[in-house]
Amino acid sequence: MPLDLKDLKTKDFAYDLPKELIAQTPIEPRDASRLMVLDKETGKIEHAHFHDIVNFLHPGDCLVLNDSRVLPARIYGIKEDTGARVEFLLLRNRGNDIWEVLCGPGKRAKPGSKFTFGDNLLKAEVLEIIEDGNRLVKFSYDGSFFSILDQIGQMPLPPYIKKKLENKERYQTVYSREVGSAAAPTAGLHFTKELLQKVRDMGVKVEFVTLHVGLGTFRPVTAEHITDHQMHSEHYELPKETADAINETKKNGGRVIAVGTTSCRTLESVATKEGCIKESEGWTDIFIYPGYQFKALDGLITNFHLPESTLIMLVSALAGYDHIMNAYKVAVEEKYRFFSFGDAMFIH
Repeated sequence: MPLDLKDLKTKDFAYDLPKELIAQTPIEPRDASRLMVLDKETGKIEHAHFHDIVNFLHPGDCLVLNDSRVLPARIYGIKEDTGARVEFLLLRNRGNDIWEVLCGPGKRAKPGSKFTFGDNLLKAEVLEIIEDGNRLVKFSYDGSFFSILDQIGQMPLPPYIKKKLENKERYQTVYSREVGSAAAPTAGLHFTKELLQKVRDMGVKVEFVTLHVGLGTFRPVTAEHITDHQMHSEHYELPKETADAINETKKNGGRVIAVGTTSCRTLESVATKEGCIKESEGWTDIFIYPGYQFKALDGLITNFHLPESTLIMLVSALAGYDHIMNAYKVAVEEKYRFFSFGDAMFIH
């Protein structure tokens, strides 16, 4: 019996996933991962590899990628007065070297507490405790803050990845350039520079938006009814050249395909706010779930998402709840690799 979209509950987006299907390491080369191709109208499934994406794109399509770059945002320091070890996770730049951070253990990071990181390369003072128990912290240093982070910081890998990442760049897309994310826009991890060039050579436009991924992307939905869930807010930019390319694609009958849910949320946020696709910058807390009418998007390249997450709700809105839940069941049966370092799905 079909579910009433108005009465969808968080538990309706649960599925059984054996732990061994959670990818712990990235596959080599990047585009060797598997690709499930899902027809959103019929629910038909095809199995391929990511480098086959060129067989499913058409000349005149437009791919929209998120060029945000992940901060090596996990840093370990010493409390100046006690020598106690503390972990900071940088969440958001508030300007003037003030950052919103997650501290652990929190009891060591009271307002006024001072810390040093990386043999005094970086110093920090806690200014105040804000909502969610996060801290506002003022950093001081000589030189470039981001260069120091590159030296001493670690990638903030999701909690379900237990293995150490040997090469930091494998948690970055090959086209990342705008530093600011607390997590990678992982659908783009499958692209190599050569594959992107192949896509361009076949007459597909490749354009960029920036959405800095917040840590809220990993937060589970705890509300029983999905409509009671409050989304976290993330900063986005959609440049003029991308807007122009999307509008030209639409006018000529091509498809607009987002690479990743972050690119999708950027496009849909702008289309909702502006009433059309145009140059735009701001903050979005758009929550896309079944029943949502897409305004900009025709297709989506994405990974396989956590049960009961806002991301599985988003793909269910695009492809239909029944089609997605069946596709995930098939993915488990076919032993696809799941989550950030896992395999990909193309919904068209």
